[in-house]
Amino acid sequence: MDYMIRAAAADDRVRAFAASTTGMVETARELHNTSPVVTAALGRLLTGGVMMGAMMKGEKDLLTLQVRGDGPMGGMIVTADSQGNAKGYAVHPDVILHANSEGKLDVGGAVGKGTLQVIRDLGLKEPYVGSTELISGEIAEDLTCYFAVSEQVPSSVGLGVLMNRDNTVRQAGGFILQLMPGTPDDVISRLETKLASIPPVTTMLDGGMSPEQILEELLGDMDLHVTDRMPVQFKCDCNEERIEKALVSIGRGELATMIKEGKPVEVCCQFCGKKYTFDKEQLRRLLDRAVK
Repeated sequence: MDYMIRAAAADDRVRAFAASTTGMVETARELHNTSPVVTAALGRLLTGGVMMGAMMKGEKDLLTLQVRGDGPMGGMIVTADSQGNAKGYAVHPDVILHANSEGKLDVGGAVGKGTLQVIRDLGLKEPYVGSTELISGEIAEDLTCYFAVSEQVPSSVGLGVLMNRDNTVRQAGGFILQLMPGTPDDVISRLETKLASIPPVTTMLDGGMSPEQILEELLGDMDLHVTDRMPVQFKCDCNEERIEKALVSIGRGELATMIKEGKPVEVCCQFCGKKYTFDKEQLRRLLDRAVK
C-alpha cells in the first residue's frame, strides 16, 4: 500500500517527508497510457506534489504544481490536497525519447526548459503563487530550487520512478528534507555528507527500503522521530456538477452554438479520463444559468 510519513530530526530543526507511491504512479500510467519517460516525469511530480500537499493544514487546502516546458511532452499539471490525494496529467503522454547519456529515462529532455509554478489555495481571497525557472527538468532539482528561491527554505528533494520491462511501474517514491531557521552548521554539514553518499531513491526502494528506512538512512543519527503516517493515492474528484460549472463558465454564446448543432456534447476529464455526456435538454438548462 502506498503511504507517506512525516518526521522531524535534530531537535526539530529538520523537517522530513518520505513516500512510497508505486500504486499511485501506476494508476496514472494506466489512466493516461503514458510512455515510460512520461510515466517517470509525471510520477516524480505526483510524488513531490503529494508530499508538498501534506505540508498544508486545512482540509480544503489545495496545491497545484504546473510544469511548462519547451520539450516534446509540453508540460504537466498535478493537484494535491492535504490528505494524501493527488491527480495529474501530461499534455503529451505518448512521447518517446532515447535514454540519456547515463542510460536512464531522459525526463529532462522530455520536459525541456521552462517554468515551475506552485499554486497554494488556502481558502483565502487570493491563492499563493510562486514560480521559478526549471533548473534541469528532472523535477527533484527543480522543486529543490523552488523551495530555496520562492519560499527561502533550504531543502533537498529526492524523487524516483523505476519501470519494469513491460513498462509498468516497478517502484516510485521520494523524500523531502527541509531545514528550519537556526539549524546548526554541524547538522547541515552532516546532512550534506549523507545526501552526497546515499544511493538513488529507486535503488533504495528496489532494495526493499520503506519510507521509514529511507529517512533512517538519512537522519537516523539525528534523533529522528516519525510524527505522522497517512495513505496516499491517485484520486480524481471530478463529478457532473463540476463539469456543469465548467460548461456554464464558457458563456451563453458557446452553449447556444452547441445547442444549435443538436448533438450531445461529450466532456472528458483531463485528470482521470472519465467522460460526461450532455444532451440538448441538459445544455438548455445550463444556458439558463450562464452569464449573459
